[in-house]
Amino acid sequence: QVQVVESGGGLVQAGGSLRLSCTASGRTFTSYAMGWFRQAPGKEREFVALIRWSGGTTNYADSVKGRFTISRHRTQNTVYLQMNNLKPEDTAVYYCTADHHTGTRYWGQGTQVTVSS
Repeated sequence: QVQVVESGGGLVQAGGSLRLSCTASGRTFTSYAMGWFRQAPGKEREFVALIRWSGGTTNYADSVKGRFTISRHRTQNTVYLQMNNLKPEDTAVYYCTADHHTGTRYWGQGTQVTVSS
């Protein structure tokens, strides 16, 4: 069984920073990619960022480009999301994903990020 666990959410003022962490664990699990999605109240879940394990290539939503940075620690199956210059519209529950090479995507339980104006 694969477990995906996030940490690092919280309350921050607009313009501030937060760093989210996420670790995927499970017997024989090796990530193909890991990423972040978010869901604000009353809105659909949306893609935020992704990093591929081989090569470290990344993708970002346009709304976070230049402000958020995704990185990984390969041997620990851990991904980070550094969020700078946070805005009230970044307020959401942030979910970590871990993609297996077979195509299965595992989700974390989510961590709340609240940005006050």
